Amino acid sequence: MRLYATVAAGGFRRYATYRVATAAGVFTNSVFGLVLSSTYIALWDERPHLGGYSVDDALAYVWIGQALLTVCGLMGGGFEEELIERIRTGDIAVDLYRPADLQAWWFSANAGRAAFQLLGRGVAPMLIGALVFGFTLPSGPGGWAAFLLAVALGSVVGFALWYLVAMSAFWLLDGQGVMQVAWLAGLFFSGMLLPLNVFPGTLGEVARMLPWASLLQVPADVYLGRYEGRELAGAYAFQACWALVLLAAGRAAQALATRKVVVQGG
Repeated sequence: MRLYATVAAGGFRRYATYRVATAAGVFTNSVFGLVLSSTYIALWDERPHLGGYSVDDALAYVWIGQALLTVCGLMGGGFEEELIERIRTGDIAVDLYRPADLQAWWFSANAGRAAFQLLGRGVAPMLIGALVFGFTLPSGPGGWAAFLLAVALGSVVGFALWYLVAMSAFWLLDGQGVMQVAWLAGLFFSGMLLPLNVFPGTLGEVARMLPWASLLQVPADVYLGRYEGRELAGAYAFQACWALVLLAAGRAAQALATRKVVVQGG
């Protein structure tokens, strides 16, 4: 455990060194937040309480999305390109022979990255949105704690999704195609463009059942207090189940990849 804690701390420090990139990210997230907020205001003026949200709820949703963009990996996990490159060059063979679990290693590094991104690129856009527009806030410390737990579970699901994307490079050699598909899926099915509650009929029901809903829609609804008691426990269970399923799938892919490397090496 000490090894993986050290890896997580290293992941945090690694991203903390890129201060200019962090500032640029805050600026970009804030600009997109301003654009989306204006769009949402116009849309909610025409359709009040769309998706069951007030305009203040909708604005909160926008800025939560900007805050969690990198934390939960809505459009990229921040590590998959590096891992794919190691697979492509064959350096991954060294990683697989190390006395450390590959998935746990990258999970720890990503946990450190996500923690920094939450502080470095998550808090500032939320503050900017609150100052410019004002929006719904959680009701007390308990609401914030519930939200942060949902964010943590969403980050785990995001890691598991992008780890599977990276593992595909063992068989496809170039993971760019899978990355593009995952990027588009994350953009659409996480609710980044519009809340999934707005999606009509069967499309909305299916979208809310997919793992990408864990990355933004569920944390946002927890933040807005739409879950209480058993419903809140059910929301956490939804995220946790997807995390377990996807992590298990990633471990199975890792086992197959290890066997492939051993056979080729032998």
